Amino acid sequence: MRNIDYKPTVAYLGPEASFTHVAASYLFGTDGLVPQPTIPDCIEAVTAGRVAYAIVPLENALEGSVPMTIDYLFHGSELYINAEISTPIEQHLMVNNCQKDAVSKLDSIQSHPHALAQCHKYLQYHYRRTPLLQTTSTAAAAKYVAENPDLRIAAIGNRLAAEKYNLHIAEENIHDFHFNHTRFVVLSLRKGFLEVEGHQEKPKTTFMVKLPEDDRSGVLHQILSVFAWRKLNLSKIESRPLKTGLGNYFFIIDVLEHEDHPMMQGAMEELAALNCNVRSFGSYYSFEQQPSR
Repeated sequence: MRNIDYKPTVAYLGPEASFTHVAASYLFGTDGLVPQPTIPDCIEAVTAGRVAYAIVPLENALEGSVPMTIDYLFHGSELYINAEISTPIEQHLMVNNCQKDAVSKLDSIQSHPHALAQCHKYLQYHYRRTPLLQTTSTAAAAKYVAENPDLRIAAIGNRLAAEKYNLHIAEENIHDFHFNHTRFVVLSLRKGFLEVEGHQEKPKTTFMVKLPEDDRSGVLHQILSVFAWRKLNLSKIESRPLKTGLGNYFFIIDVLEHEDHPMMQGAMEELAALNCNVRSFGSYYSFEQQPSR
């Protein structure tokens, strides 16, 4: 078991004041955080040993999985998940203070693709004809707006970004649904648990499962039965392309149990007997971050 009693180096999707930065600060504090421009850069930083951990977004409650994270994590990565944190997401429309009076006639609105999608109804109703431009993160959009005071542009992001880059929040809470959370995972080169003081959490394990190559009927039912009769609770199962041909998939399975539990060991043995290719990304604790206010 590893406790966060020191200040490790942590790569996160930057720049400062991104939602990933918020999650990283909650788990690790503000020292030792190393911003990266993209998700692949975060993963490559920890893979190469330049940082001890990387924290990246994996899934949003409204928009589903983050494909880039899954592609880099599940295709060739040798990393393990040490923790996950669910962070509340509040999206605000923000402009440069020089453009407070231009909110009704913006030339473009910028943000991360998921943030734009999370505010789809609001944007359709208020800015149907305004171009929407994608950025690598919500904080990157806020930073760009701050650096271009002469442009009639806006960013969508969190309150920390508005404070960090001295932007005016033109409208608060523009996301379409109230329950908007993003699941972030902490990655490292080694298996292990991160512990956070004040949290008592049950373990979770993530597997990648490839089906047998003979593609016999009913095999997915057999795989699910492996967990069902052992009363192992699956919190998620998702199919993703194997990138080897149309119709070829692997499955991501989250199980609410430690991988060393006897029932889990038996499940892995039975999956192997079914000729499934199984890889464990380790067992870890799942934390819930409370709203700051």
